[in-house]
Amino acid sequence: MAKRIIPCLDVHNGRVVKGINFENLRDAGDPVELAAFYDKEGADELVFLDISASLEERKTMVDVVRKTAKEVSIPFAVGGGISSIEDIKKILDAGADKISINSAAVKNPELITEASNKFGSQCIVVAIDACLADDNKWEVYINGGKKSTGLDAIEWAKKVEKLGAGEILLTSKDKDGTKDGYDVELTALISESVSIPVVASGGAGNLEHLYDAVDKGKADAVLCASIFHYREYTVKEAKEYLSSKGVPVRL
Repeated sequence: MAKRIIPCLDVHNGRVVKGINFENLRDAGDPVELAAFYDKEGADELVFLDISASLEERKTMVDVVRKTAKEVSIPFAVGGGISSIEDIKKILDAGADKISINSAAVKNPELITEASNKFGSQCIVVAIDACLADDNKWEVYINGGKKSTGLDAIEWAKKVEKLGAGEILLTSKDKDGTKDGYDVELTALISESVSIPVVASGGAGNLEHLYDAVDKGKADAVLCASIFHYREYTVKEAKEYLSSKGVPVRL
């Protein structure tokens, strides 16, 4: 299976932003324009995360989804503020291929099963934001990384697979925006614990980090933001680098 390169667009107040450890956000552009750019660049998929939607109890911007669907041909997922079957239907009807749920999945795990049964497991991504706790266990966070749940990330990953999730979007809160590399230990532990695809997120700073995520971390895909948004690397450069290291990618 080819490994996927997925630019991530964190959306706040209608603009793409990037922060460090989920804080200190800075502007990175218009979401629809960036999505169209990455489609032309050769990205395999896209992820939109309305990073303030859960916290502020707002709904994801359906109009942005609709506009994006008209501009891109690659699959894209949308997350943030999605908490019901009705929310999921609105996003998919607007043109998204997948939805991503985090806070709602923790608060109402049955939603995963209900959504998977109704729309198909391939549409349902469960996002897991994890942070290393004092007891050396990875703990699940919700509400945009603001609230600890006490859940063990590895056990939660196993549970969401059983409940019907088709994919896991795994973000290391410790690594988010640091550009120090993905948390390959966490990624490997989750990847080895489930049979569904795991997307590594949080910490990409150079192309070697992408390779580490799929090699050591055993990830099926890598999510990147800063390195692409600020034009440090192109999607093509990332794919060519991985291919040179023997990683199967779609060139």
